[in-house]
Amino acid sequence: MAERTQRPLPSITPETEFYWASGADGRLRIQQCRSCTALIHPPQPVCRYCRGDRMEIRAVSGFATLIGFTVNHRFALPGLPAPYVVAQVALEEDSRVRLTTNVVQCDPAELELGLRMEVVFHQAGAVWVPLFRPADPASPPAALPADPIEPSAIREHVRPMPTAEKFEDKVAITGIGRSRIGRRLMADPLALTLEACRAAVEDAGLRLEDIDGLSTYPGSGNLGPFTEGGVTAVESALGIRPTWYNGGAETFGPGGSVIAAMLAVAGGLARHVLCFRTVWESTYAEHVRAGRIAPSGGITDPWLTPFGAISAAHLLAQTAQRHFHRYGTDRETLGWIALNQRANAALDPSAIYRDPLTMDDYLSARPVTTPFGLYDCDVPCDGAIAVVVSARETAADLAQPPVFVEAVGTQVIERLEWDQSTLTHEPQVLGQAAHLWTRTTLRPGDVDVAELYDGFTFNCLSWIEALGFCGIGEAKDFLQGGKNIARDGLLPLNTHGGQLSHGRTHGMGLIHEAIAQLRGQAGERQIPDARVAVVSSGGLTPSGVMLLRADR
Repeated sequence: MAERTQRPLPSITPETEFYWASGADGRLRIQQCRSCTALIHPPQPVCRYCRGDRMEIRAVSGFATLIGFTVNHRFALPGLPAPYVVAQVALEEDSRVRLTTNVVQCDPAELELGLRMEVVFHQAGAVWVPLFRPADPASPPAALPADPIEPSAIREHVRPMPTAEKFEDKVAITGIGRSRIGRRLMADPLALTLEACRAAVEDAGLRLEDIDGLSTYPGSGNLGPFTEGGVTAVESALGIRPTWYNGGAETFGPGGSVIAAMLAVAGGLARHVLCFRTVWESTYAEHVRAGRIAPSGGITDPWLTPFGAISAAHLLAQTAQRHFHRYGTDRETLGWIALNQRANAALDPSAIYRDPLTMDDYLSARPVTTPFGLYDCDVPCDGAIAVVVSARETAADLAQPPVFVEAVGTQVIERLEWDQSTLTHEPQVLGQAAHLWTRTTLRPGDVDVAELYDGFTFNCLSWIEALGFCGIGEAKDFLQGGKNIARDGLLPLNTHGGQLSHGRTHGMGLIHEAIAQLRGQAGERQIPDARVAVVSSGGLTPSGVMLLRADR
């Protein structure tokens, strides 16, 4: 059946052509390992389970279990006017294989996790797009497939420290800087970067000539509002001649540039590394609306884009829904995170949203993609953050009290592909959190302040559970009423308002706030006697987490 308006089409390679042409005869086909018979998706030259390299194509039944769905209200694409349903299904032949798809030919209000689904193909140009509808005859919902590793068992897969010596003991964070933060500043993003960088160097009591390393995420490239040009642009503007530099997106989330800088300093490649992160989303959007620049960005994954899954919200909303299904979490649970961040932002003059927010406001806000509404999503803004990482032996001679690094957590245990990863938590939090606690004798009860990534409310919930501030699946009780995460609670959380209210500085703003708290320089929002802070970075990407401590 040909669509009147063509939806976005996938890029097709010789390795994936079989999948997108399969529906011509009404059969769904998946790659299979000939050695162990495992189904492999997306297609690979080697089986991830037995490492065999004899692959073939298998026609499967086309039946699957509905393991996630979200009703998109915010985004619209050619051939996919809102609202539409983005979904994930697990194949009956091998539930480890999940397909992102659209649910069609049914009322979204009648969908339930665990429903049996069947494939139906829609032709879009030369591509046959596999969509799914409830199977006929209908059957009661089934149990969802389990993760290959249960969340509570992740710690059993953490690799032990290879040596007793820790690179963290050789470094200190000595400077922080921030540019103007705001909506539609209409400023050159490189100018914002340089504001933050020069402020961080001055804060540390250094000169630009002292900087011998540069590190950033995600670096240069066609990244729209998420880069100012990377290391190349900053070196060109400031004339720094680094002995080491780093810039790229495949690292431990936005804080990966800071962890990379620590490794460079500990390894003797540099003494003072300047790390920076810039976003200019609101100005960028204004330029696009005015026709000054062409739009770019958004997810362009060939396994996601044809189904309108173009935002991290579409993937994470389904993970949140599964958490609701398994543990009894609900929208109000997420609401306490949003309300906490807004209350904290009221005490930070640089925060973008400072007006009071009530639970009624949160619950009645316009939907984005279920179960997320407006206040579940971070605030696009313009701004830059910079951090200086120095050799520990230099810290005593610099201008600010140093902040030391107790431990980092970086291990990847779950699959990296968003829709093939863990079912009930944000991908890439469980392994990294478990790894952190193997590199320190401190424990969650020693943490005085937590600055946890909150691109969406559910990111933050996932980190709270992963780091052990409550048990897996216990966030509903822990967050009830918001008292535990308030500034005077058990776990003061995102004390400057986080990304939900202060602004989306993509994790680096959380590092800035953690350091300000540990220095005792957070003003009205200061947590008394804060000596240990945990700060996480990244959402869905290979993420990272750091445990920082004060020297005061």
